[in-house]
Amino acid sequence: MTDPLLPGDPVDLGGYRLIGRLGQGGMGAVYLGQDANGRLVAVKMIRPEYADDTEFRGRFRSEVNRARQVPPFCTAEVLDADPDHPTPYLVVEYVDGPSLAEVITRNGPLGRGSLHSVAVGVATALAAIHGAGVIHRDLKPANVLFALGTPKVIDFGIARAFEVTSQHTRTDQMVGTVAYMAPERFDTEHRAVVGPAADVFAWGAVVTYAGTGRTPFRADSPAATAARILTQPPELSGLPDRLREVVARTLAKDPTERPTAHELLDLLLDLDTDVKTKLIRPELLQAATAARRTSRFGFGRRRPGRVRRMVLAGVAVLALGVTGVLTAQLLPRLGVAGNGQSGAPTATGGAGTPGPTSSSSRIAGRPAIIDRLDRPGQWTDSRDEPEGRCVFGGGRLEARTGMSAVYRCHGPQDSFKDQTVRVDATVLTPGACAAIWFRVAGANAYLVSLCETEVRLGVDTDDRVTRETRAAVAGAVLGHARRVGVVVQGDKATVEVDDAPLITTTLGPPSLTSGRMTFGVIDDVISGDARAAFAHVEVTKL
Repeated sequence: MTDPLLPGDPVDLGGYRLIGRLGQGGMGAVYLGQDANGRLVAVKMIRPEYADDTEFRGRFRSEVNRARQVPPFCTAEVLDADPDHPTPYLVVEYVDGPSLAEVITRNGPLGRGSLHSVAVGVATALAAIHGAGVIHRDLKPANVLFALGTPKVIDFGIARAFEVTSQHTRTDQMVGTVAYMAPERFDTEHRAVVGPAADVFAWGAVVTYAGTGRTPFRADSPAATAARILTQPPELSGLPDRLREVVARTLAKDPTERPTAHELLDLLLDLDTDVKTKLIRPELLQAATAARRTSRFGFGRRRPGRVRRMVLAGVAVLALGVTGVLTAQLLPRLGVAGNGQSGAPTATGGAGTPGPTSSSSRIAGRPAIIDRLDRPGQWTDSRDEPEGRCVFGGGRLEARTGMSAVYRCHGPQDSFKDQTVRVDATVLTPGACAAIWFRVAGANAYLVSLCETEVRLGVDTDDRVTRETRAAVAGAVLGHARRVGVVVQGDKATVEVDDAPLITTTLGPPSLTSGRMTFGVIDDVISGDARAAFAHVEVTKL
């Protein structure tokens, strides 16, 4: 539900016209807005008192940059932000749909099919969020919306800007809702080590609520709920047997005993082929399998000993009888997520990567780069260089030659040795090749070129490309995005197009053992205007 603007509310922010209020939270207000094209968006304006906090602005900027890298698989897409505005703001896609909390309050617990969809949808969102190196920190039913029947998770990551700013981290200002908080969240002395496993715990609590209408550690007060979270097993009666087994694993006291978000998604999708076919809608299954392919972020695990000490300490605090103080510490302080407003923002559910790869064929590794390449970020614009340029438009990064027949885009400085690179590459003009350089060291690098009729792998030196291996590419290339994969291990490299291995070879001299990677374009016919585009890149360290 949208409320009218209040006296003193802005009517315009950063070029967005504000037309109503969606909610109010600890970090600020959430408005329904319109962009220049009339598209509805949700605009989150940070409270003025935080705008003067330099540390907060820095953390807000960092968290927004991370959140923008989260692919829109059952998540709210971050569309715009301005951390340097007099009142910093964030813009996300808006969909008018009820929250999971509202659905359960209105209709009661979900049936088997709807419950399984919620479980898969929220796990899909966590896999996408964690794959980009973001932690939600406030997953709860109010932050799960239904957009055309598909669950969408909103308000991820930004709460950290509030939580970890030293001025705002007193013990009575924890971000989260007690019933969905993992045991380690109550360890205020070591709060910085709280990781993605806390989100997985919250998933278990959310799914329990969705399937039974109650949380797994429900008690008469926040303090009593916290005590049960710290010391008691969850109450999961009423959940379907096989789903209950998965939920129980996510609610383990020790975060190291919980599955990761990607492992959780694997468990849910592999429960039963018949169940999967009957209960998961095609568009949700598409998003889930796409998220399953996203890189799996190398978050660390907490040592079990610290968790056990923390649980004992929590019990000791509760035994002192300071219920009032503990309640003040644990009552949720609403962050940017607001207070469960029904009109909160979310994303459309399209999956931006090609079809699924079976779990047995995936190459395990630690993701280093995930970027949709639809806006400047880890890759940047370069518009004024005579040799060529790289620009963002139409949801992708386009590379163009100028005075030079070869042009590399300005990309991240990360250095890689063994790695996989997967990217959607499109050859846009006749005679052009979409180029992927890896192990770039000075003027030398290895080069993969997707051209009109073939793919090549060679050594790029200061003045020429040598030792090229070539393979024909089936089907149309010009103007069509092809998923190009490069797998590099030691001195061996494999090049794939649309998951089909076409080249496997030993890398030739010079022996480049590590280096940067980036994209660009090659003008094979010296036309002066060769163009190629790139989208949805994933780089994984092996």
